Amino acid sequence: MGNLLLMVIVGLAVGIFVISLGGGGGAIYLGVLTAIFQLSPGAAAATSIVTSLPALIMGSWSYYRRGLINFRLGNRMLIAAIPSIFVGFFISPWLPERVYKLVIGLILIFLGVQLIVKLYRQPKAGHQSRLSPEAASVLYGIMGGLMVGIAGLSGGGPITTGLLLLGASMAAASATSAYVLVGMSVVGALLHISGGSIDWHAAGGLIAGSLVGAFLAPPIVLWMTAKPARARIIKLFMGAFIIVMGLRTAL
Repeated sequence: MGNLLLMVIVGLAVGIFVISLGGGGGAIYLGVLTAIFQLSPGAAAATSIVTSLPALIMGSWSYYRRGLINFRLGNRMLIAAIPSIFVGFFISPWLPERVYKLVIGLILIFLGVQLIVKLYRQPKAGHQSRLSPEAASVLYGIMGGLMVGIAGLSGGGPITTGLLLLGASMAAASATSAYVLVGMSVVGALLHISGGSIDWHAAGGLIAGSLVGAFLAPPIVLWMTAKPARARIIKLFMGAFIIVMGLRTAL
């Protein structure tokens, strides 16, 4: 009973936090499931990705009703991500865990540093990015898809950070990321369910809490980003958070 209550509380906190930042909370759920419930990696990955899906759907619907989702950009990312999920899933048995953790960690650190640098660097006149927005969005989608396929993570880190680097507001990035993660999580859940059994006792409590958190998140993110100064702080926090996630994954 104590563990179930703890899962509800954790799900509530994670639901508010990650839906506000456009993520699915896969890394946090994996940590909780392995540390508290002592699940195997396969069972933890399957349970984690199934757990995050209902909250993502609710969060996306709430964002959609507010007109915050950029479907054009989101669909481009999703089309790039889905094949990458299959590639990641099928290469994961032959890829040493230490290698993919290092690669994913370095990618997250790189994206987080890029986001912070962009906040403080004034663009030069006539300066153009080496990658077009279309190519960059495809690249971020591939990164997110590989994270889902290989490790059972949500893939929200590169998706949300990529959207911010492409110039989206924090609210639009969170909304569009949540939409993309719904599609990614459906595919990832189907794949990872086949590779690991789901602990529905753990999943039930996390889902219950995260649904409430996902319902509360959109109004919170709109309040947090209503003023430019607050939006800048949230983006800075997002960059630092992604770097910390990358360090924890890589080390």
